[in-house]
Amino acid sequence: MDIIKVDAIDSTNSFLRDMNREKYLEKPVCVVTKEQLRGKGQMGTTWQSNPGENLTCSVFMPVKGIDVMDQFYISMTVSLAVCDVLDALLLPKLSIKWPNDILSDRFKICGILIENIVNNGRLRGAIIGIGINVNQLSFDNLPRAGSLKQLLGKNFDLEEILSVLLTKLEQRFFVLRRSIFNNLQKEYESLLFRKNKPSTFLDAKGDSFVGIIQNITSSGKLQILLEDEIIKSFDLKEVRLLY
Repeated sequence: MDIIKVDAIDSTNSFLRDMNREKYLEKPVCVVTKEQLRGKGQMGTTWQSNPGENLTCSVFMPVKGIDVMDQFYISMTVSLAVCDVLDALLLPKLSIKWPNDILSDRFKICGILIENIVNNGRLRGAIIGIGINVNQLSFDNLPRAGSLKQLLGKNFDLEEILSVLLTKLEQRFFVLRRSIFNNLQKEYESLLFRKNKPSTFLDAKGDSFVGIIQNITSSGKLQILLEDEIIKSFDLKEVRLLY
């Protein structure tokens, strides 16, 4: 995979998006930076990262033969690839906080932002932004954020982690191309944070309710068992799981 290294950049996702417009990317390519000035998170949030202490990168992966309606399988694939990396580093109690935050013992270690590229109703590729907290020890006003160094007590080489990450991504996308969706979904669901446990959620109006995470739908909606024994499916903008 081609790797582009830059010292500082507004957003690695934006960089690859512009690059794709100019060159029509067809092969995997990664851009990695020491400092991301306007890193993006889910729902318009920003990604906090000290320069040179964490892994901040974006990867373009070509996608073929997958319908737009099945695009959440890309999110599952990426989440599992990151879990593969962190599991290899012996990080304890890994889980996926829907849709794709990666946790270790309730601390957020990795955030993922995926921008799918669609042509004529078919997925052509995905721009995958990944931020892994590696050597940073403090996070302002983010009590749930954690890093590899905090949890494992040692420094890590960012280039080594990047190399493993790119290998795991390519392995997982190879499986995705074979469209073994059922196995992929079962593995993802087995790692869901708070699955089968009574949890508190906020709805779109900011009202709280109690429910139990059951599974996800093939389109990525979260299925929650409510107090009246009804299972309801929620989209990303419709519900937020509290810790």
